Amino acid sequence: MNNGLPDDRGHLNMNKNRIKLNRWILAAVLGVPTILPALASDEAEIEALKAQVQALDQKIRILERERELDQQGAADKAATLPQITIGANGFSFGSADTNFSLAVHGVLQMDTRTFGHDDNIPGDSGFLLRRARPIISGTVFRDFDFLLVPEFGNASPGSASTATTPSVFDAYINYRYSPAVQFQAGKFKTPIGLEQLQGDVNTTFNERSLVTDLVPNRDLGFELHGDIRGGLVSYAAGIFNGVGDARNTSNYSFQDNREFDGRVFVMPFKTSHTPALKNLGAGVGGGWGEASINNTLGLPNTTGSSTSPAQSGYTTDGQQQFFAYNPTSGSVQASGAHWRLSPQASWYYGPLSLFGEYAISDQSVETSGTVPLHSATLENKAWEVTGGWVLTGEEASFNGITPKHPFDPRKGYWGAWQVVGRYAELNIDQAAFPYFSDPATSASAAQAWAVGINWYLNKNLRADASFSHTTFTGGGTSTTSTPGSVTSHPEDVFFTRLQLAF
Repeated sequence: MNNGLPDDRGHLNMNKNRIKLNRWILAAVLGVPTILPALASDEAEIEALKAQVQALDQKIRILERERELDQQGAADKAATLPQITIGANGFSFGSADTNFSLAVHGVLQMDTRTFGHDDNIPGDSGFLLRRARPIISGTVFRDFDFLLVPEFGNASPGSASTATTPSVFDAYINYRYSPAVQFQAGKFKTPIGLEQLQGDVNTTFNERSLVTDLVPNRDLGFELHGDIRGGLVSYAAGIFNGVGDARNTSNYSFQDNREFDGRVFVMPFKTSHTPALKNLGAGVGGGWGEASINNTLGLPNTTGSSTSPAQSGYTTDGQQQFFAYNPTSGSVQASGAHWRLSPQASWYYGPLSLFGEYAISDQSVETSGTVPLHSATLENKAWEVTGGWVLTGEEASFNGITPKHPFDPRKGYWGAWQVVGRYAELNIDQAAFPYFSDPATSASAAQAWAVGINWYLNKNLRADASFSHTTFTGGGTSTTSTPGSVTSHPEDVFFTRLQLAF
């Protein structure tokens, strides 16, 4: 029974040849010449196929090498190109090796102040362009940093009659040998007050507290500073021209003597494994100087004064003057030693923020222009405690809050919300009355509490609303001008702010 056998065998042989052909094609594609003997019986064909595979492999290797060279060339070229960054932290560009860079930042704060109906100072309620600052910073030759901050907003906050004068707030060069050893020269904040050293865009309330009335603001000088072990210990010590309380220096010296200011702040648990203690810190700032000649620039700032010429004194949360060096006859000048001391502490734990500060300003003064002349050493004191809680759970910090979910109502995101509170007192040395200040107008003490809510829409936009109530001890008998018009009744003021910072 061999019916159809030759045809079946031919069909079988044809299938075997097809299988061999398919295996040969598969082996050539996969580049596996070692199995070629199993796919072909002709030795010459095997050698030819090996040669083709080797040639193909060589071409592939050449192409891979050319691709590596192209990639390396592109990387080498990119390494020489300037780096440009645009984001929430500002706009910057610099050399590829980061040894040279320039960054542009900005701050814009639009405020409102609304005083209580019993306030009798016309024009103090209204809109206020509190700060308008283009900020230019950069680095040259890797280790030399610089900062330039002009101010086009209300550089001298106070009553509505205060003129707005553009000025330079910060201008300095900083040599950064290492994070722990840096040397700075120019105009910048003096290293004394904790609240004063907090960035203007990160303050808890629109205006700083009464305790900041007793520390200097910006001054001209040289400073050695640094952070040891990542901020476990921070220090600063410098020599400055010297300025009165709450003053910004002019761009020249008004006296021959100098002032020495310094600060040490310790965060002993920064490297601890206990989260609640990591951001607990305490420190002390202070300074000493001496007025070499009689002058008024060594006295406190003239902010909030409505008299002409403006009087030196201290201001409320609403930036109205409640104490002035305004004796009933003659005038007052700084004369002799002036020292300050400010113990301070802060604690940040999750959404909780808490910091406090105490300040002493001990100033020698004397009267002029009338006989008999009087002199005294006045020791004014202030303290404050500020607390906050982030309702949306973000971590609070000395340098502000970054929302987990930036404002986007289409996605149901509303940014971060924080409630804040503060209490502060400032007490004037009783020896100031009556020879250096008129007790009928100036208060001998101020007590202020404030509450507010801050809305961080995103890293760059923030909206604030707060209320402050200040009461006074003494003053208020004469109400024709400040400070009498301020101290004749408690100060109630409602603040709002819309802030852009990048």
